[in-house]
Amino acid sequence: MASSRSLQLVLNRIKSRGSVRRFATATEGVASPAVSSRQLIDLEHDYSAHNYHPVPVVFSHGKGSAIWDPEGKKYLDFLAAYSAVNQGHCHPKIMNALMEQAQTLTLSSRAFYNDKFPVFAEYLTKMFGYDMVLPMNTGAEGVETAIKLAKKWGYEKKRIPKDQAIIVSCCGCFHGRTMAAISMSCDNDATRGFWPLLPGQLKVDFGDEAALKKIFEEKGEHIAGFLFEPIQGEAGVIIPPDGYLKAVRELCSKYNVLMIADEIQSGLARSGRMLACDWEGVRPDLVILGKALGGGVIPVSAVLADKDVMLCIQPGEHGSTFGGNPLASAVAIASLEVIQDEKLAQRSDEMGEELRRLLTKTQQQFPDIVMEVRGKGLFNAVELISKSLFPANAYDLCIKLKERGILAKPTHNATIRLTPPLSISLDEIREGAKAFHDVLEHDLPKLLKEKPMETTPKAPDTCDRCGRELYGSS
Repeated sequence: MASSRSLQLVLNRIKSRGSVRRFATATEGVASPAVSSRQLIDLEHDYSAHNYHPVPVVFSHGKGSAIWDPEGKKYLDFLAAYSAVNQGHCHPKIMNALMEQAQTLTLSSRAFYNDKFPVFAEYLTKMFGYDMVLPMNTGAEGVETAIKLAKKWGYEKKRIPKDQAIIVSCCGCFHGRTMAAISMSCDNDATRGFWPLLPGQLKVDFGDEAALKKIFEEKGEHIAGFLFEPIQGEAGVIIPPDGYLKAVRELCSKYNVLMIADEIQSGLARSGRMLACDWEGVRPDLVILGKALGGGVIPVSAVLADKDVMLCIQPGEHGSTFGGNPLASAVAIASLEVIQDEKLAQRSDEMGEELRRLLTKTQQQFPDIVMEVRGKGLFNAVELISKSLFPANAYDLCIKLKERGILAKPTHNATIRLTPPLSISLDEIREGAKAFHDVLEHDLPKLLKEKPMETTPKAPDTCDRCGRELYGSS
């Protein structure tokens, strides 16, 4: 009863801000919503922490690549929740698995067995060719799990002296926002004000084989793992040089260092392969999966490894009440089946080629604005030239894209990620690419005239750790 009264009080407050009208679903056409987008945005601003800076659009209904707001306006989703909805919004097979399992059993905790997790564990390990899986919930938890596994293996198997294990990661990396993850970060917003960061972290330039070799030569006896994204997502979809992944594999094997691939964003068909590491045919020692593993429905993450590594963790040393829960396990199986049955890796590869072709045509028309188009599969980014945009920025262009019905999000100051659901149609790809072209041709000139001019352009962001210019701040 208390919760009902609280809800009524909230609705009463909303009513006082504006009239409340009947809501209609997108399939019924445009209709007056019960609560408007503006009211919902205001409500979140008042009652939620300000730890995000969203594009001002409210998701109310989703299907495939399309989203509708409470007013019934349709948008194409070109972000896909950072790869969490690779299969598309509300995929019927995944939703059916969710609803069927939700009516049977949702949680056992790992204090007991359940009849879904063992099936999921066998399915996942056989699909990717590893001995074992350790299930968690969020991607950040998966990263924490991999770090703990690497350190435990380092002390037990590699015989690293106590308190001296090192994890090497890459400049520009993004592995989440827990303390361990931000301790590897070059993102000043993620690290400032959260000191002291955790020790035992070394950085190396992403894609630099020689730098990795040098750090292994100097510190190899104490290095437990090299944690990296095969394609860096938050840095702006940074693609490593050809041969880099093979070189990483060879160096990790030579210096007895665990190769740990964070495939949370780049994996599960996003890059045009089931794993981004598959582009060079390499097998990491640990693979971290998340996001699309839950099909955009429920948080599911997992770490894959062979017994030599996985069995270093014993009962009581790591776990999660919800990790491996039957609801998540049933959803994850359905999510993986959709990726395989619908050949989403192949689809991503083909659609990505077309998207980059269209974006490159726009780049050729606006070479003073677009610095680079890059990506693999439907994991793509457009890097813009900050000086040409000034006083506007990539976020301003995303607002203009939104006004044209395309939802995208910038990363850093001058890069826009374009990563739609892998189920997107060719016509939708072309619609998104045309909207980007039209924003540059029609909206940007007006924006540059209307936006207040600051005294000077924003200086490039530099890393607190090393003083170098950060990715995406050009």
